[in-house]
Amino acid sequence: MPKISVIVPVFNTEKYIKRCIDSILAQKFDDFEVIIVNDGSTDSSGQIIRDYESKNSNKIKYYEKENGGLSDARNFGIKKATGSYLCFVDSDDYIDSQLFEKIEKYLYQEIEVIKYKCIRVNENCEEIDRINGPVFDSKPGEEAFNNLCFEDVLVEPAWLYLFKRELFETNSFPVGKYHEDWAIIPFIVLTAKLVVSTNIYGYYYVQSSNSITRNNNEQKKRKRVWDMLEHYDNLILKLESAKIDKRFKRKF
Repeated sequence: MPKISVIVPVFNTEKYIKRCIDSILAQKFDDFEVIIVNDGSTDSSGQIIRDYESKNSNKIKYYEKENGGLSDARNFGIKKATGSYLCFVDSDDYIDSQLFEKIEKYLYQEIEVIKYKCIRVNENCEEIDRINGPVFDSKPGEEAFNNLCFEDVLVEPAWLYLFKRELFETNSFPVGKYHEDWAIIPFIVLTAKLVVSTNIYGYYYVQSSNSITRNNNEQKKRKRVWDMLEHYDNLILKLESAKIDKRFKRKF
């Protein structure tokens, strides 16, 4: 059983997928597997991944499925993962070659959620800025969420954390919705037993021209708003049955 399962959903990212896979395979900490889920790509992404799989069959597990969206691909990958921890990497982004090595010390503690930081870059990998945030040693989820909620810039992206795989036994990404990370990541952090927030800049978030959040389509804008409201409503309902201190429920 590997220590880390890296889940990479792919949809028509032939331009970026090599860079993404190379960054994962370059990790100096070697105890990981790569779960690549081709979510119905119609470009050459599939062939590129198959070439990597043939040369790295000890590391890469490749699956193809009909298009169902990012959430569906992630959920599929979670079911195939065998690692103690889950790591999500979007196929147009990439990670630092030392990321796993730098967080290794946390993998053998009772930490359920490990947060690192990201660097925003353009499509030429030129740095735009570094997203800062609080740094703290292990804290119960309630305290950790309180810190992150009021001091961090990015709280919800799944790709900014390593998660104990067991946390996704009762949580899954909502299919067919925008802002899918908001639907479960804040709740997972809030209800985790122990959370660490590191000062490690390990994720490179590529700002592309066709990013969902930069799309000017009016219909999609409306759907994003309604999906976000639905996520909040669902999170509030989930909190009602969770054993959370009333102070943190109010802040949430």
